[in-house]
Amino acid sequence: MSGHSKWATIKRQKGVADAKRGALFTKLGNQIAIAARGGTDPNLNSALAMAIEKAKAANMPMANIERSIQRVKDKSAAQLEEIMYEGYGPGGVAILVEVATDNKNRTYPEVRVAFTKNGGNMAEPGSVAFQFSRKGTIRVKGTGDELQLQAIEAGAEDVFEEAETGETVIYTVPGELAKVREALKSGGAEVVEAEQTYVPNNNLEISDKETARKIVNLMNALEDLDDVTTTHTNFDIAENIEV
Repeated sequence: MSGHSKWATIKRQKGVADAKRGALFTKLGNQIAIAARGGTDPNLNSALAMAIEKAKAANMPMANIERSIQRVKDKSAAQLEEIMYEGYGPGGVAILVEVATDNKNRTYPEVRVAFTKNGGNMAEPGSVAFQFSRKGTIRVKGTGDELQLQAIEAGAEDVFEEAETGETVIYTVPGELAKVREALKSGGAEVVEAEQTYVPNNNLEISDKETARKIVNLMNALEDLDDVTTTHTNFDIAENIEV
């Protein structure tokens, strides 16, 4: 099956570290609040169920999860707006930045500063996104041929193993995400998270250590912003490069 980006593993490990100190909870809460717009019952709203699943995997307290769901019912609460910003980083890598904000006049300058301070620049809407495809992405604990076969039988488009985390990552067509997730869970697989994401059509390998360092600094700066829910990029770091 397909290969996997070294940055994806770095990002995953960073996410686990952030969760341990609570830095992820604001982002996860925003994702839950947005998903809850489609219905506050996770049994009837698969997007909400997946957002809650992701939050639980990060050890987010149930009180925080419930508060995020209730936010959609609170008419006095500031309403979140979903926006995607596009840009390029050092080495010409393509970057998509998804945000959930109640004040885009605050968020846009923060994203722009993160780009410019770290050797990148923002781009016009649509000028970067065409380099990515919308996919459903599912992370499952464990690896092995049996799990890969189970994923394929459930309707996966592609499957690969992430040795560093001991997880299997599964891609689906967007409309099949919930169905494949349920089939995997019914088959006994432990789903860590499932969400819609943007997958690069082609990866750009970075073999220069200094360029790789600058790109990782930019990605970290973007993901450290409270309003940023997730980022997507098309670069891969050569195996011999440590950052």
